[in-house]
Amino acid sequence: MAGLRFVLINKIFRVLTALALFILSLNFSACDFLFGSREDPVVDEIFVQGNIDPNLYQNTVGYVPVLPVWSGFKNPKDVFVGYDEMVYVVDDEGLKILDLTGKLHRTIPVYKASDVIQDRRIHTYVTGKIIVNVAGQDRELACVYHLKNTALAGGPVWEDTLIHPFCDVSRNNISFRAEDTLVEFTGLAVTYDNTLYVSRKGKINDLLSSARPDNTVLIFDKDGKNISYAKGLNPLIPNLKSVLEPTAIAGFVGPPQKMYGVSTSYDFILCQGSQTQNIEQRVLWIKQYVDPDAGTEYAENQSLLNFDKQKADGFLYEPGKFSFPADVYVAPDQSGYIFVVDRQLNKLFQFTSAGFEGVVPPPNSNITRYIVVSFGKEGIGLFEFKQPSGVCYYKKVIYVADSGNNRIIRYILSTDME
Repeated sequence: MAGLRFVLINKIFRVLTALALFILSLNFSACDFLFGSREDPVVDEIFVQGNIDPNLYQNTVGYVPVLPVWSGFKNPKDVFVGYDEMVYVVDDEGLKILDLTGKLHRTIPVYKASDVIQDRRIHTYVTGKIIVNVAGQDRELACVYHLKNTALAGGPVWEDTLIHPFCDVSRNNISFRAEDTLVEFTGLAVTYDNTLYVSRKGKINDLLSSARPDNTVLIFDKDGKNISYAKGLNPLIPNLKSVLEPTAIAGFVGPPQKMYGVSTSYDFILCQGSQTQNIEQRVLWIKQYVDPDAGTEYAENQSLLNFDKQKADGFLYEPGKFSFPADVYVAPDQSGYIFVVDRQLNKLFQFTSAGFEGVVPPPNSNITRYIVVSFGKEGIGLFEFKQPSGVCYYKKVIYVADSGNNRIIRYILSTDME
């Protein structure tokens, strides 16, 4: 009798699980999330590679692809879901604006666009390049384009362009130099008050010069005025507060728009891409603090050196964890998850705000440690990437700019589907 009762309960659970997946599919991109039949090879890949066995669904945690995969891009470098609930993708054709179903609404030509973000005013920033005549000679220089009304019928409106080296106040009395053409703006982040962080890399990093190092983070107010930089970071030597050829930067606020509970932190997380130095921690959480004498400075977050093996198997600050972290994003919701895509490892990593790799086990599970859900290897499958370059998170869905495969692919945690 007990055996029969177990079989009936198991069948009922599987039916309810299938029904839940179907209902969830209707909430995502207009029925595009349908898994199809269990015999479907795409479904098999989802369940096998994503470690989601339909018979053990209640005890297993992993990321599941949100279908369909968005294709048709040309080397997509970054993706961001804005406060206007539109999806912004930068690729070789410029800034592409899509709705949440993946329908393309507009393409804005942006020369050599590489990164995109939006502040709480729904102002959009895009890193790229611009041709400027300097002393009678045309030069290709790094810049940040500032736009408004990017998704509106009458838009876009080009507000401003921040151009290196002219947007850096420390260069006001230092003439243009040939190495300025090699400088790149590599990432963007914003704070609750619309302060803009811009990560920068370059060849000249003289600590004795009155000019700021090329490897740094510039800080601008909402009007585009350069008000500071990340003072205290080392552009030359690897440590817990170094900034060695940064590839990306992330703040702690993001869509959707909220009236309350918005982080007021000025901290940020940056990625280091230098391949000529032995860098043990390539993704660093940098904390802002105010010194009574020195003013605002930036320092390391030593709490992330807590490698508690009783709680997790992997850690954000684990030496050698990354090879070439291309982008980072911090979930602005209660989870506080930190997502990193590594361009060389072809992998998506997920960490908690304490630096532990993995997610909390389901409530009814007997597992006591964080469950590792990071995944990826080189390939074209649903759980594979080729030089992923961008990542963002919106309402529990992860968006990855899979550059080498010319696609945007989305994922949701299996436990978030219940």
